[in-house]
Amino acid sequence: MTPTLARVGVEAPDFSLPSTPDQKVRLLELRGSPVILAFYPADWSPVCGDQMALYNEVLPAFRQHRAQILGISVDGAWCHRAFAEARKLHFPLLADFEPKGEVARAYGVYRDQDGTSERALFVIDGKGAVRWAYVSPVGVNPGADGILDALEALERP
Repeated sequence: MTPTLARVGVEAPDFSLPSTPDQKVRLLELRGSPVILAFYPADWSPVCGDQMALYNEVLPAFRQHRAQILGISVDGAWCHRAFAEARKLHFPLLADFEPKGEVARAYGVYRDQDGTSERALFVIDGKGAVRWAYVSPVGVNPGADGILDALEALERP
C-alpha cells in the first residue's frame, strides 16, 4: 500500500516530537503563524546537511513571513543536537524516532524500504491547513524557492 501524501487544503496532522532530549514541540501550539515542515532522511548525509544549512541561511526570509521552520527526521534527539551544533542551525530539528517514522507516516512520506522519510516539504497556514506540499528526489536538495513562493501565496488576498 502506497502512503497518501498529506493533501493541500486539509488540516495538517498534529504531532508532538522531541526537539531536545527533554523538550517537545507540538504543531497545534504553533497555530497563528505559518509553519514549514522539512522532512529529510538523516542527519550527517551531505544533501541533508546542505539543505538544512540553506534553510538556516534563509531564516530571515522565513521570519519576514512570520513562519517557523521545523526539520524532521527519524534520527534521535541527541543526534539532532550534535548535528545542529556542528552546522550552527538556529531552528528546531524534531526527532521522529519512537515510534520510528510515525509523523512521516501521518504525512505520507515514510520510506519503508529505507526506514527514513522522503525529502518532503509542507507549508501549513496559521489555521493549521496544509497549503503547499512537495516531495523531492531523496538525492536532490529542493532549495527554498518553493517554500518562499508558498509563503507569499499565503499573504495574497
